[in-house]
Amino acid sequence: MVDFSPWPALAGGALIGAGAVVLMAANGRVLGISGILGGVVGEPRSKDTKWRLAFLAGLVLPALVLALTGNFHIQGNGLGLGALLASGFLVGFGTRMGNGCTSGHGICGLARFSRRSLVAVLTFMVVAALTVFVRRHVMGV
Repeated sequence: MVDFSPWPALAGGALIGAGAVVLMAANGRVLGISGILGGVVGEPRSKDTKWRLAFLAGLVLPALVLALTGNFHIQGNGLGLGALLASGFLVGFGTRMGNGCTSGHGICGLARFSRRSLVAVLTFMVVAALTVFVRRHVMGV
């Protein structure tokens, strides 16, 4: 049984929304993590690199600080490093194929009433539900 409290999820969602608004107001850019990362490693643009690196650091540093202070724990799924690497590859492949990630499509795309983002988010949700069903009821994990 998972102990779920809606308050951390609500706070996290509010922070993500605030980050999207600040990025749009300050830079006129849509918050899409894959696009921000791609602008650093895939197609670097010197004028954009500083804010992109700062944004990515803001994603990683809080978790790193919590991990170093002993306040951040990740539960393993028992599938091992190979499954983790394969999953990461598939997420990256899907992000590239879908021309964006959940943050870009789900937060900013839906807020702009983008039909393409609506299709992408519906696809994410259906695949996520199918994945949970297969893992729990077919694989028994």
